[in-house]
Amino acid sequence: MKKIDNASLAQRAATAGLSRRAFVAGSAATAATLVLAGCGNSGSASGSGSSDNASAEKTALTFCLDYTPNTNHTGIYVAKNQGYFAEEGLDVEIVQPADGTAEGALGTGQAQFGISYQDYIAAAYDSGNTGLEAIAAVIQHNTSGIMSRAADGITRAKEMENHVYTTWDMAVEQATIKQVMESDGGDYSKLSMVPYTVDDEVAGLKANMFDCVWVYEGWAVQNAKIQDYDVNYFSFKDMDDVFDFYTPVIAANSEYAEANPEVAKAFLRAAKKGYEFAVQNPEEAAKIICEEVPELDSELVSASASFLAGEYTAEAESWGVIDATRWANYFQWLNDNSLVENKLDVKAGYDTSYLA
Repeated sequence: MKKIDNASLAQRAATAGLSRRAFVAGSAATAATLVLAGCGNSGSASGSGSSDNASAEKTALTFCLDYTPNTNHTGIYVAKNQGYFAEEGLDVEIVQPADGTAEGALGTGQAQFGISYQDYIAAAYDSGNTGLEAIAAVIQHNTSGIMSRAADGITRAKEMENHVYTTWDMAVEQATIKQVMESDGGDYSKLSMVPYTVDDEVAGLKANMFDCVWVYEGWAVQNAKIQDYDVNYFSFKDMDDVFDFYTPVIAANSEYAEANPEVAKAFLRAAKKGYEFAVQNPEEAAKIICEEVPELDSELVSASASFLAGEYTAEAESWGVIDATRWANYFQWLNDNSLVENKLDVKAGYDTSYLA
């Protein structure tokens, strides 16, 4: 199974969206140019009551998104809007990365905190960028899987046989598809593949560009629902526990967090409060992120926020928890399937000591 070089991955990251098109993209970037605009009204902090003078006394932080603002980021925007960061003595600027991922900015210290994914961190470590680590899980479980037209009757991995799957031509992605198909008794060789060329997976299905696609349930499946378009969906975590990896996570520049542990703890206290707000008040949280980022589709954001309210914490004792066994199992799978050039330390890449 061929590997995609890191330069190619970084190039693909530039067009990444909420799909898994940037599956391990951008990991090799040694730097990232931050886009300091385009994040809506993220400078506001209704409820914080902070003045310019008060803000000057706060610890300034840069938080780098993984792409454009979306509902995975709701808790961060809520914490900004409701003044939770300000209450912790923090002045947090939310920025977007020019290359579509946050790993380069985090690894080089251009951003102290940001959004990443366990598989992105694995790729970063494989490429020698070990300057970042996950410090909290945004969502407790992997909420991605395969979506298809309901009329095609693809309700399980085996039934992807003799259908067309749209691929990003990435080794990790294809190894995942192969494993879930074969473990379900399917023949991976009977799956046809076409390049992934769409930003809207529902539109691609409607146009018969492909039959099945890897999506996030919290976005693409909700998009299908609000368009009243019938789809089937099955998740990877329900097929194999190894694929219940952490996606997305809040990550930190390791050196900064180690040197400033109280700041890291304060940041996570505020972020946790923001995500807990989103769990308890999904509709209000959706309104807040749409206020902060008015270009978002409010109907889709509302549907996504309602779905994610049950996923941020799920059955965990509290928001942000990372299970050591689940983390290690996925890194071990990458090692066992030769999907990394350099074997990963299965205990590396995360540190939850800053999480209260």
